[in-house]
Amino acid sequence: MDGLTLFGLFAVTAMLVSYALEDRSRWFILAFSAACALGSIYGFLQGAWPFGLVEAIWAIVALRRWSLRQRGIA
Repeated sequence: MDGLTLFGLFAVTAMLVSYALEDRSRWFILAFSAACALGSIYGFLQGAWPFGLVEAIWAIVALRRWSLRQRGIA
């Protein structure tokens, strides 16, 4: 396994774990957003720009959800 593949594996694993734990704390929503951003970076570095673009959108959506939860709206 090369470094880029390991980076992608880490990003996707972090996404899975943080998504599974979102109900425990709003900080896991923020972690999910960061993991999506890492997944986006991986997608662009790997050359799969559609994956990178969708992951970037997911990162923004999760960041908004975290912001709303922090304010007590959601």
